[in-house]
Amino acid sequence: MIANPLLGVILHAIGGVAHGSFYAPLRKLRHWRWETGWLVQGLAAWVVTPWVVAVLAGTQPLRVLHQSPGGSLVLAYLFGMMWGFGSLTFGLTMRYLGMSLGMAVALGYCAAFGTLIPPLVQGDFARLLTTGAGGMVLAGVAVCLLGIGFCGYAGICKEREMTAAEKSVAISEFSLVKGFIVATFSGIMSAGFAYGIKWGQPIAAVARDLGAPDIFKNAPVFIVVMAGGFTVNCIWCLILNWRNHSLCDYVGIPSLAGSSPDQIRSVLTANYLLAMVAGVIWYTGFFFYGMGTTKMGPYDFSSWSIHLAFVIVFSTLCGLLAMEWKGASRRTMRWVLLAIFVLIVSTVITGLGNALATK
Repeated sequence: MIANPLLGVILHAIGGVAHGSFYAPLRKLRHWRWETGWLVQGLAAWVVTPWVVAVLAGTQPLRVLHQSPGGSLVLAYLFGMMWGFGSLTFGLTMRYLGMSLGMAVALGYCAAFGTLIPPLVQGDFARLLTTGAGGMVLAGVAVCLLGIGFCGYAGICKEREMTAAEKSVAISEFSLVKGFIVATFSGIMSAGFAYGIKWGQPIAAVARDLGAPDIFKNAPVFIVVMAGGFTVNCIWCLILNWRNHSLCDYVGIPSLAGSSPDQIRSVLTANYLLAMVAGVIWYTGFFFYGMGTTKMGPYDFSSWSIHLAFVIVFSTLCGLLAMEWKGASRRTMRWVLLAIFVLIVSTVITGLGNALATK
């Protein structure tokens, strides 16, 4: 396939919109414990939708997985489990820091590790420093991390300026220290998804050889990586269901005991729909990420930082709309806007570097 970095950046932007906004429906759940909504969302995002999309995209996922190298399947699944731990704690990051700051901190670590580790492991990092295109790509990644740092600083300023009451209005469980600890772990582990895609490319090669459109060749890889992630999330959510006595959430609303059956059914149906919509939106983000990666050319590892930059931009905008920054000073808001601007600039620099490499 002919590389087209501009189209790749556009596809990553669409994926960023999806990933930056997927958590919004989960905030509308009523009378459900967090683990219940997260598991339903995960079932839709990491099990059902990947198979449906892979089949509809004409990738023949069953044949592909049957003919793929066993080592690639194992690595993709294990890296998926690594990402699963990050994904699990990512939900907790949203609870403690909100969408804006939570995604900025967690995805900052994720961008750094997910982008730079693959070329380091493969021995390509030194070669990047010797070419103008490679240097530009690395500069774009550095600018992306700078923008993420600005987001984090804006969050610290917000923490200092807002009263406890103001924080609880926007984010009921706001905790800067606890949130940063969870976000650090989440970001490092979430980079496993980038590793799973990178070391799952033999699976994508089998899909292409069997006639799958090149732009959709990563769909079977997603099935394996996300299966690993779902395994971790499913086990932990069921443990929480058992510990918190919330297993009954899936079939009823205990807190509405005494209400009419129609009211309980209405709340339950709405919760399932919202959680599944969140899951489909989440998968859509990585679907476009997978397509964008195929268009980025020889430095496709930079896709990870481009994608996450857009995720942070749009999650920050969602946080602004959700009034998470209400009460912050004008100085803090200028840091937020500067961070968004720098992140957008980083995608332009990285995209130009890929275009230069293609030429």
